[in-house]
Amino acid sequence: MTDGMTGTRVTTERHGHVLLIRMTRPDKRNAVDAAMTAGLDEALNTLDDDPDLWCGVLAGDATAFSAGTDLAAGSGGPTPRGGNYGVVRRDRRRPLIAAVEGVAYGGGFEIVLACDMVVASTTARFGLPEVARGLVANCGALFRAPRPLPLNIAKQLLVTGRPLDAERAYTLGLVSELVEPGGAEAAALALAAAVCENSPLAVSVSLRALERVVSEPDERGWNATEIASAAIDRSADRTEGIAAFLEKRPPRWTGR
Repeated sequence: MTDGMTGTRVTTERHGHVLLIRMTRPDKRNAVDAAMTAGLDEALNTLDDDPDLWCGVLAGDATAFSAGTDLAAGSGGPTPRGGNYGVVRRDRRRPLIAAVEGVAYGGGFEIVLACDMVVASTTARFGLPEVARGLVANCGALFRAPRPLPLNIAKQLLVTGRPLDAERAYTLGLVSELVEPGGAEAAALALAAAVCENSPLAVSVSLRALERVVSEPDERGWNATEIASAAIDRSADRTEGIAAFLEKRPPRWTGR
């Protein structure tokens, strides 16, 4: 195993042909700011470009995978190769496994939805609380959430902001493997090792072929997301929702 750093927010470890990428901002529940976006982008560029790396694992810490965008600081601009967070619009060449402990909320859940497989402990919670902030999920959840989840459950997550617990997520098919608390990273590394027992070329072309089929409607999805985001960006509710969150008070909605 070899260790590395991609900045103050992200660390990497090599486990043979597997790259373990950790988000390391525990004081903010791994909320994504510009520095974390840059770190994730750099780590995933390495995963794609290094021929000796065949699979990746993306993890947070014991209390949180990621609470999504840092609403106070912002997540920085999209990166050329990865899009938002350096992740959600990436055309990856290597499989990526999410290892989830604790919350994966908002953009954190959208990062999970951009991965190929999900290993979660029973502490995991998946949620899209954007509507509670006067926002919309603008990093893929509007069209990716209904793929692993039934449509009515995806709608419920999007319009209530209430989270889905790990057991229900496993039953519904969002989570590939469910493990005891603290075990998600080790289980994801074991799954990645199983992937690496196979031909890296065969794995890569198989996943890319599947992605071409599954993601065919994505352009329509991104266009629809941009229309929804534009409507919210001009709204008083967006300003009020973020202000209320930062001031730790209930929002006063106007519907405008």
